[in-house]
Amino acid sequence: MTVKAEDVKKLRSRTDAPMMDCKRALDACNGDIDAAAEALRKAGQAKADKKAGRTAAEGLISIASNDGHTMAAMLEINCETDFVARDESFIAFANEVTQAALTQEAKDRDALLKATLASGNTVDVARAELISKIGENINVRRVSFMKVEQGHIGAYTHGGRIGVLLQMVGGDAALARDLAMHVAASNPQVVSPDDVSQALIDKEQEIYTAQAQESGKPPEIIEKMIQGRLNKFRDEVSLLGQPFVKDSGSSVASVLKGAKAEVISFTRFEVGEGIEKKKDDFVKEVMEQAQGSNT
Repeated sequence: MTVKAEDVKKLRSRTDAPMMDCKRALDACNGDIDAAAEALRKAGQAKADKKAGRTAAEGLISIASNDGHTMAAMLEINCETDFVARDESFIAFANEVTQAALTQEAKDRDALLKATLASGNTVDVARAELISKIGENINVRRVSFMKVEQGHIGAYTHGGRIGVLLQMVGGDAALARDLAMHVAASNPQVVSPDDVSQALIDKEQEIYTAQAQESGKPPEIIEKMIQGRLNKFRDEVSLLGQPFVKDSGSSVASVLKGAKAEVISFTRFEVGEGIEKKKDDFVKEVMEQAQGSNT
């Protein structure tokens, strides 16, 4: 049978698949739009499965929060290239999924992938369809969900590359956001110096001890040197011990004290952190091609 152009247009509008893929699906399904849509969905999942092993270390951090600053969701959604990270379809998908994480209170990745979007599809199905359209591996990597009964949630994103959610009691919403901005800029590892893990302290102490022993100073002086450096290290990696980014003359701890506020926790995402990226050796590739052409 001859596929009508208006049916191709309807299927494309429904699935957002490329025009020729829609025509081929309708041809294969004898013009049945529902069957063609299901075939395209299956094809999209097959493409997603095939691309799943490809490294997706680009992407963006997306945040959605309610008007009262008492609930927020933050996602890292990855793709393979920075070009796709700026694509309107990718950004729209990220925003829709983040909103679904907020409204459906998805507290982990598995729950989020099962969440339902406005289209009626789950997040995972929509992800597979977007892979089919864009042609890159797309991964909903992680989600952070915060909800408080009292206090504020500070939310901040920087260029879509870094995102922070911060839970605070006391103070106000503006301070919570400023502190989230501080965490984005200064990247503390913990809230308080007392929260630094013993394993990390032991590792730093080993390094400082080796360095101090080379000084040739008496043991009691070396011990004071080591303790001084450890105290400084605890401050450097903790939120409360760091100089406040908006007032370097004050520590975060003193700012919180003045506002009668307390930071309970924070989560910081940065695009691609912890993902091992493939490094292309173009010189080696050219050499290998040149050598191959001579054989």
